[in-house]
Amino acid sequence: MYKPNFNQRKALRFRQFTRKRYALFACLGRVVTIGVLSVATVKAAAVTTTDEATTVVSDSVADTTQTDKEATLQDVEVTGSRAPLALGQAARMVTVLSREEIQAAPVQSINDLLKYAAGVDVRQRGPIGAQTDIGIRGSTSEQITILLNGINICDPQTGHNAFDLPCDISDIERIEVLEGPAGRAYGTSSLVGAINIVSRTSTPSKKRGSTAGVRLEGGSFGYLSAAGRINAQLSTLNSQLSINYTRNDGYSRSKAGNLNSDYNSFKAFYQGSTTFNSQSSILKFHLGLSTKGFGSNTFYSAKFDEQYEKTTKIYSAVQGEITTGRFHIRPAIYWNRSHDRFELIRGTEEKVPFNYHRTDVFGINLNSYFDWQLGRTAVGAEFRNEDIVSTNLGEPLSNPFSHYKVGLNRSNLSFHLEHNILLRRFTLSAGFIAIKNTWNQMPFKLYPGIDMSYRIGAHWKLYASYNSSLRMPSFTELYYSVGGHKADKYLKPEELHAFETGAKYGSAHFSASASLFYHHARNMIDWVMDTREQDPIWQSVNHTKVNTFGQEISVNGQLSMVNVHLAYCHLHQQKQEADYLQSQYSLEYLRHKLTASLQLNLTTQLQLLLKYRYQDRMGSYTDTEGKTRNYHPYSVVDARLSWNSHTLSIYIEGNNLTSHRYVDYGNVPQAGLWVMAGMKWHFGL
Repeated sequence: MYKPNFNQRKALRFRQFTRKRYALFACLGRVVTIGVLSVATVKAAAVTTTDEATTVVSDSVADTTQTDKEATLQDVEVTGSRAPLALGQAARMVTVLSREEIQAAPVQSINDLLKYAAGVDVRQRGPIGAQTDIGIRGSTSEQITILLNGINICDPQTGHNAFDLPCDISDIERIEVLEGPAGRAYGTSSLVGAINIVSRTSTPSKKRGSTAGVRLEGGSFGYLSAAGRINAQLSTLNSQLSINYTRNDGYSRSKAGNLNSDYNSFKAFYQGSTTFNSQSSILKFHLGLSTKGFGSNTFYSAKFDEQYEKTTKIYSAVQGEITTGRFHIRPAIYWNRSHDRFELIRGTEEKVPFNYHRTDVFGINLNSYFDWQLGRTAVGAEFRNEDIVSTNLGEPLSNPFSHYKVGLNRSNLSFHLEHNILLRRFTLSAGFIAIKNTWNQMPFKLYPGIDMSYRIGAHWKLYASYNSSLRMPSFTELYYSVGGHKADKYLKPEELHAFETGAKYGSAHFSASASLFYHHARNMIDWVMDTREQDPIWQSVNHTKVNTFGQEISVNGQLSMVNVHLAYCHLHQQKQEADYLQSQYSLEYLRHKLTASLQLNLTTQLQLLLKYRYQDRMGSYTDTEGKTRNYHPYSVVDARLSWNSHTLSIYIEGNNLTSHRYVDYGNVPQAGLWVMAGMKWHFGL
């Protein structure tokens, strides 16, 4: 169940003492009992998400799985600000999809998981995550930041392939969604929000030593997926390695009768961690590979129904955390490489040359924070270099090689400062980020933000925020001038200022939230077509301004046998554009989105999960006959029946049970009913 999480102030009893540095922060803003002595603490201290947090348990409510899960989740460190804060104490609203919810959902990819978040717009062109554009609160896929374990993995070439993740869905510990401008926390590209994917780092079982797991799935349209995972520990080095292979034949064919929506992918992901100096210093690192090829039928042009694309991505990062007294230093260095080959006519380069792109992103950052009498202060800096060589994106290279004739290099330098005031009921987080980019010789520019929250009693929380951010144009928006497209290399950066206010209620069995927000955006970038022209083409342009008004409501009910979730998001955009302009992205937003889920625990081991979503999209598209058509509302029902034991899980899923051939993106109808079955097995080595 996808839901916001709330600060619940519960009485905690220490059953044993610990010297761990997260222990005091775990009870921040709560009533603590030690024997018969009641005290209250508001002092800020470090937080660490480890299994040893179970030394603090709740006595205020009866011991239930759901209550324990919520209490633990409140202590999880989230990334809604530069200074780490427990989820329950954070002033900014961060929606967390937990591991239990991820494993229970009737989905085959991380992309599909986000469909059930009311404020997230998931526009699929292909199944199983072949290609998905994901936006937040009316944004495009270019306007959000995607992070893997806190590392920015956005591809400056295009946002279409942003979710080519190297990790399998079984590797995910949780997903954090930050809605609204996140420039203060993540820098450039987080114009309207951010999604942080946190992978599992579980320690091997002390009883069985190293552990392993396998997953096998098969289903409609020749779908087959196999994955394996090994978790091992050698002295202080904890390692996890996972691999995944997935393929399917696709659900459609071209006019010539050939497969044009098939999919084939391979993923490998290694991550490790080790500690030094009696666990006061931690070193983490990951290395991942994602390669996939997929039939792109009419993804980019309605005139060609046998398009094809092949992408390969490499992800690497090293992160550290050093604690010395009250100071915490978090350095990181990362390098990501992307290869992209696009074929307008599949397998026929003689007729239309293929497009080749290679992108390299190198980054180094230093985040630090310290606690003192007036709260917690964070300060840091980041340098990020983005480089592309291509057949058609950029300026002529002085030394062309292979397929690459043009390219572009730009660097981004940013500094941030943030201060957090943590009182018993009140949290304030304020700061700014200063950004300079070499692409257009822009000077340093300041983007401030402030978040506030106030807790009323044990269940209520009020919050309000103002935040601002920017986004640099992608390389595609600047230079893609082929195949009926004309780009503008002088595009301005997008800028957005946002206000939000809301209220949350949370108890052991019921939670709810409501929010209102307003976004004022300038120089928004989009591809538009002037339908008055005889031979119209798509052009990248800056819209003068776009104003977005929105509301979100979420309700959750949790009992021993039944869990119910309902969420709704409504958006209304006011923009300066003519009726004859047709948009590809920013003018096509979800006006209404309703999601609902019902989870039935039929027995202790048998579970049924039903998911429903309704979407009503604004905008239009041009069909294969050249006619302009509006998007139509649609509903989708998914279901999953699973049997679970301690080591084995067997399940069957049905997606789009009504077999409705809906359209998320013009001229690319989605599959009808999709049925699959699978099993997961975990065992010791």
